[in-house]
Amino acid sequence: MSNSSSITEFLLLAFTDRRELQLLHFWLFLGIYLAALLGNGLIITAIACDHHLHTPMYFFLLNLSLLDLGSISTTLPKAMENSLWDNRDISYLGCAGQVLFFLFFISAELSLLTIMAYDRYVAICKPLHYETLLGSRACVHMAAAAWGTGFLTAVLHTANTFSLPLCKGNAVDQFFCEIPHILKLSCSHSYLREVEFIMFGAFLAFGCFVFIVVSYVQVFKAVLRIPSEQGRHKAFSTCLPHVAVVSLFISTGMVAYLKPPSISSPSLDLVLSFLYSVVPPVVNPLIYSMRNQEFKETLKKLIQSAASRHH
Repeated sequence: MSNSSSITEFLLLAFTDRRELQLLHFWLFLGIYLAALLGNGLIITAIACDHHLHTPMYFFLLNLSLLDLGSISTTLPKAMENSLWDNRDISYLGCAGQVLFFLFFISAELSLLTIMAYDRYVAICKPLHYETLLGSRACVHMAAAAWGTGFLTAVLHTANTFSLPLCKGNAVDQFFCEIPHILKLSCSHSYLREVEFIMFGAFLAFGCFVFIVVSYVQVFKAVLRIPSEQGRHKAFSTCLPHVAVVSLFISTGMVAYLKPPSISSPSLDLVLSFLYSVVPPVVNPLIYSMRNQEFKETLKKLIQSAASRHH
C-alpha cells in the first residue's frame, strides 16, 4: 500500500489529447481569466478612487471582487499552463495550496454574499436604521468575519484531507485539486471524518442560502409597495440577478461536494466545478456593477481622467 507521503505529485484532468484542442482550451481560459481580471479590477479601482462610493454596499462589493480575483487565480492559471505545455501534473504542495486557497476564497465569498443580502435588506426594509446597523466599524467587522470564517474553514478541510493515507493512485479527475476527488484516492475509513465536515459545511451553506432568500423575499415585498414603477424596476433589476448568481454558486457547489460517487461522471463533475468556480468571478462584476448607474458614472469619470492624462 503506497502512502500519501510517497505521492510527490497529482495528475489533473487532461481535457483532450489533441494539440489544437489543448491550445483552444488555453485561449478560452485566457479569455475568461482576462475578463474576470478586467471586470473585478475595474470595480476595485473605481470604488477605491471615488469617495462617493465609500458606502457599505460598495465596500462589500470591493471585498467580493477581491475574493473573486483570488478564487479564479487559484484554479485557472494552472489549468492554462497545463493546456499550453501539454502537461497534467501538479506538485503535492501545489495541490494542497490550491485546495487551501480555493476553499478560503469561496467560503469567505459565501459569508460575504450573505452579508450583502443583509445589507440590501436593511437598506430597503429598514432605511431609518441603516446608519446605526451598518456603520463603518460594523462593516469592517462583518468583512473581517467573512475572511476569517473562510480561512478557518479552509485550514480545517485542507489539514483533514491531506492527513489521509492515499493509495488509489494520484489522478485527480478535475482541472484543479478539489476535495471530493482527493477523497476518492483515500483507502482508509478515516476519510469519512472529512465527509462529515463537508456535510456540516453544506448545512451551513444551506443556512446562508435560506437567509439570503428570506432577505430578498422581504426586499421584494417592500419593493412591491413602492408606488413608482421606475423605483420598483430599479430595485428588482438589482436584486433578481444577485439571487440568480447566488443560487447558481451555492447549488452547483453543494452538488459538486455532496453528490454520491455513483452518479459521478467526468463531464458532469467538470460542468459543476466550472459553474461554481469560474462563472461567478466573471459574471459578478457585470451583475453587481454594470446595472448600477452610480457605478457607471464613476467608471466614465475614471476613463475620461485617464484619457486626459494620457493626452
